[in-house]
Amino acid sequence: MSTLATFGMDEALKELGIQAVNAGTSTGSQQMSSNELIESYSPVDGQLIGKVSTTSKEDYEKVMQTAQAAFAEWRVKPAPLRGEIVRQFGEKLREKKEALGKLVSYEMGKSYQEGLGEVQEMIDICDFAVGLSRQLHGLTMHSERPGHRMYEQYHPLGIVGIISAFNFPVAVWSWNTALAWICGDVCVWKPSEKTPLCGVACQNIIAEVLAENNLPEGISCLINGDYKVGEFMTKDARIPLVSATGSTRMGKIVASEVAGRLGKSLLELGGNNAIIVTPDADIKMTVIGAVFGAVGTAGQRCTSTRRLIIHESIYDQVKDAVVAAYGQLRIGNPLDENNHVGPLIDTDAVGMYSAALEKVVAEGGNILVEGGVLQGEGYESGCYVKPAIAEANNEFEIVQHETFAPVLYLLKYSGDVADAIAIQNGVAQGLSSAIMTNNLREAERFLSHAGSDCGIANVNIGTSGAEIGGAFGGEKETGGGRESGSDAWKVYMRRQTNTINYTTDLPLAQGIKFDL
Repeated sequence: MSTLATFGMDEALKELGIQAVNAGTSTGSQQMSSNELIESYSPVDGQLIGKVSTTSKEDYEKVMQTAQAAFAEWRVKPAPLRGEIVRQFGEKLREKKEALGKLVSYEMGKSYQEGLGEVQEMIDICDFAVGLSRQLHGLTMHSERPGHRMYEQYHPLGIVGIISAFNFPVAVWSWNTALAWICGDVCVWKPSEKTPLCGVACQNIIAEVLAENNLPEGISCLINGDYKVGEFMTKDARIPLVSATGSTRMGKIVASEVAGRLGKSLLELGGNNAIIVTPDADIKMTVIGAVFGAVGTAGQRCTSTRRLIIHESIYDQVKDAVVAAYGQLRIGNPLDENNHVGPLIDTDAVGMYSAALEKVVAEGGNILVEGGVLQGEGYESGCYVKPAIAEANNEFEIVQHETFAPVLYLLKYSGDVADAIAIQNGVAQGLSSAIMTNNLREAERFLSHAGSDCGIANVNIGTSGAEIGGAFGGEKETGGGRESGSDAWKVYMRRQTNTINYTTDLPLAQGIKFDL
């Protein structure tokens, strides 16, 4: 029996408005005209789920015209009204949480629980944005000129372009759109060509909300294709902000192209995340945080734990505990909630995984938990691999790069926590970091200006998983962007300073005299 039938995927697709093996792409309900198709195969069982049409240049122009017309109407709606639309979108997500969570799991390969968690992130950012829609504040400041008032305010940017990655096929889009919408922007989204049906499902859900409120469909637009379609947005001066999530290599191309036309980019790129384990760490907590961080989503999170930096005094104890925990992992169909680890996204990812393990051995590393590609019944897609652990050195070339797969490197440090922090910071990426310690001084040093150089720094939790309320993003080759909570909303708006003279005189700033 197929996975569709066994795990209720056919019902889930129907609920999401997707006809299996025949799905279209749209701006709202408007179908694209391109004849080129992207086929979406599930890494779970290798089965074809559906097809979407690639957006041609002509299609793209229609989308942009639709978005521009929608922006003219949407931007003048009061922000609380825009928040009400986002609230309704959140309610639709609650209704369709199980169906969308299943699709995320089946098309991307993460566990069903993680798929549900991703949809919950969408719901959470909607809730956050609804409250924010009544708090889009500026500042008032005193003028040096008598009878003058100064303040600043924020206005909508316009069309926000979103390029998302396969590993979080719905949540990252919602981080951007929920905030952009309440700010008065409209959005054009290019989801990963590896998970296009998740994009279609989200578009169908928001299209229902817009239609029910007699709002233009162009508030949310969807395009599909590879990097060439993404280039339509990066080169388009009608799009003042491009938010891109993916590899550092991709981000550098986007940043260069958008900067060349003096646009703005919000970049969420690679991570090479580490957990420091000090002699004062709680070993049980460490093992849970490290193992989930390394194998969750089969190591395909930008916040996945890649490096475990352990003090030499407890190195063997931690190593043995983590290796033992790996022996309990169950690998298989992610829709079966008895399994911990699902497949990689495709066979190309499997190839990179295998190459990384070969590379670490060639550089002198020691394999502690053997990797390998799983074969046989249940693994027909060729995308299932064993999570692996290797002892390594931070200077190894393979350790310096992000491998988007469940490969964990164990590194040893001596001395105090400053030595561990230097190892952690000694990579090009700067997304997420963590320290396991019950020593207050070590924790505070890790969080100080001389501590972690990452955008996220945690104490006694792992590197993976972030709450909506905090700004999400990283430094260095991670790109410097911030999404989700805190004041991340400001990137979706343009700032304006206003000065009002309510007198009959016209004094100039800085005391300049100009008499006529």
